[in-house]
Amino acid sequence: MAVARTRAHSRKRRLASRRSAGRSAFAAAGRILSWLPWLLGTSVLLGGVLWLSWGLLLRAFSWAVAQVGLLPPVFILGGTLAYWRLADGQLPRSVRLRQALAAEVFALGLGVLLGGVYPAGLKFADVDFGRVSLGGHLGAALFGPNLVVGLVRLGLLAGFGTVLLHPRATFVTGRALVRVGVRAARQAPRVLVRRPRPAVPAVVTPAPEPVPVVERVRTAIVSAGASKGVPALPPIDLLEPGREGETVAMDNRQRVRLIEEKLAEYGVDARVVEVNQGPTVTQFGIEPGWEVKTRIVKERDAQGRIKYDKDGNPKIRVEEVSRTRVKVRRIKQLEDDLAVALAVPSVRIEAPVPGKPYIGIEVPNVNTTLVTLRQVVETPQFRRLAAKSRLALALGQDVAGEPIVADLGAMPHLLIAGATGSGKSVCLNSIVCCLLLHNTPEQVRLILVDPKRVELVQYNDVPHLLAPVVVEVEKVIGVLKWVTGEMDNRYRRFAEVGVRNLTAYNAWAVREKQPTLPYIVLIIDELADLMMLAPDETEKLLCRLAQLARATGIHLVLATQRPSVDVVTGLIKANFPSRISFAVSSQVDSRTILDTVGAEKLLGRGDMLFLPGDAPKPIRLQGCFVSDTEIERLVNWWRSNRPPQHVEDLVNVKGWSEEEQADELLEEARALLRQHGRVSVSFLQRKLRIGYNRAARLLEQLGEDNGEDPED
Repeated sequence: MAVARTRAHSRKRRLASRRSAGRSAFAAAGRILSWLPWLLGTSVLLGGVLWLSWGLLLRAFSWAVAQVGLLPPVFILGGTLAYWRLADGQLPRSVRLRQALAAEVFALGLGVLLGGVYPAGLKFADVDFGRVSLGGHLGAALFGPNLVVGLVRLGLLAGFGTVLLHPRATFVTGRALVRVGVRAARQAPRVLVRRPRPAVPAVVTPAPEPVPVVERVRTAIVSAGASKGVPALPPIDLLEPGREGETVAMDNRQRVRLIEEKLAEYGVDARVVEVNQGPTVTQFGIEPGWEVKTRIVKERDAQGRIKYDKDGNPKIRVEEVSRTRVKVRRIKQLEDDLAVALAVPSVRIEAPVPGKPYIGIEVPNVNTTLVTLRQVVETPQFRRLAAKSRLALALGQDVAGEPIVADLGAMPHLLIAGATGSGKSVCLNSIVCCLLLHNTPEQVRLILVDPKRVELVQYNDVPHLLAPVVVEVEKVIGVLKWVTGEMDNRYRRFAEVGVRNLTAYNAWAVREKQPTLPYIVLIIDELADLMMLAPDETEKLLCRLAQLARATGIHLVLATQRPSVDVVTGLIKANFPSRISFAVSSQVDSRTILDTVGAEKLLGRGDMLFLPGDAPKPIRLQGCFVSDTEIERLVNWWRSNRPPQHVEDLVNVKGWSEEEQADELLEEARALLRQHGRVSVSFLQRKLRIGYNRAARLLEQLGEDNGEDPED
């Protein structure tokens, strides 16, 4: 029954729609029939008028067209086309004023052209177009007897029309042409012809001796120019391209689920909002949730009486008392538990991630990806930095796979520490290769110190070296003294010229066509050996260089495998704000090098924390790897193209001897001994105002001089 009713209802609706459609069609036909007599009458009337006055209308139209210059048809056509061109193909509803003017200019130009081509006249509807129209008169006036002059005048008129069509484009084009002309005029060589001046008797005065600025520059570190026919810099093909590691499909979703479940087990409400997979570790961004405090309240009616259910139990409800964010400390305390849940050796938590509203949990990857030096050097970030600075360094990739580059000139010195086998020497090799790839010996010079005799000796005979690689520890003090003397010499030269730093001095040298000065980078592979040999002298020279050498273009890179307080002292740390820490053995070593913990949880093999001087927290990244084969190819390229350029004073530097241990206060200590007869460590501390260690050494030297104990 229901189906039959539905079918009947649909049949009725179709019949009603057909009836309404028929009614609307009849209504439209009725309206047309009602207007038909008026349309027929108007057509007959207009046809009669046109038939009677066709000749008159045709003559009037042709005269108007000839006088105005074909304005009506050309106005519509030319204005529409011009505006269509300016509007990028979209026809407008109305035509602007400048398009109308352009159309009129086009019409006049057409009339001028016809008047010049047909000077005898062009008849249209019994009207002599060439002699009567405004365009015909202009054409006859413009062309005249000379066709070339007429064409030039017509071109000027067309240019005027173009200006009306595109005023803004014409102005921009003219301004650009003027700027190009001015720039070409400025770059053109100027030839000045000096007129001879009449001889004027002058008072003869002794000329002052010129300041020998250039003569003081040492020949080995002055710009000498590259050899002709030899490329200035080695090709990037000497380095191996980036090799992708074995791709292991890591189930990050499974890791996310494990992290959230483990946090929930300990009552921590948090969720993973971002995952960044890097070459060594994967960072999971954790957003802390809320700590909600509730209480149980018995329900009451309007009279304040407790409500009961059907079983006779009081009805209760849960009310929210407070809502606060989960503290970051609670998540950081679960590092070991998360490492066990994820089956990894260690987990590092960065709270918070700089510039991000979440906490970073760094989990080691199953398989690490090798980051090559060429892979970072070819990135746009390094190219932009290398275009600005001569001392651009490629450090590696961060936890998100983004390249990390740094400017040694802005650091201005770098301190590197890490345990044996953590990647410290590879980092030094990548720094040296970056400098050799993008600088000539006239731009950057190197001094390499390698007491271990295994890492940096392969760079011998490179033209960038001021001296062969220093391997004797006794000569390092002499090298530091030479660098200090070079720094003082450059400061004196800057004062004579009137500049403040190396950049300004080189700009002055280029203007005056004088030799420029290169940057000098001193790299020491093991600082602990120097501190054991002569701690006071080494610390004093390093601190003085670190404080003053930046303006002279001298920069230091120190590396040590023992980051203890007796090697990396407080003065050295204060003057080396930029530091790199590889994997270390304890939190104490991490605090010594970075002033914070975290380096003890690094994985080794290039995994490091980089602390820039202007950053509040260190950045974790995977350092660049450069193989011995790549280093050998790069060194052989420089050896085959440029001879070594050593400084004789630096090559023949004297070694440090025990005689140089004599303290400058030794004579005063001897005078006190002669005056008082006996001295002690505390006595020397009070009288000479020195520390305990120095006073003890003075007391030992006094005992060696007299052959007896000075305290007796």
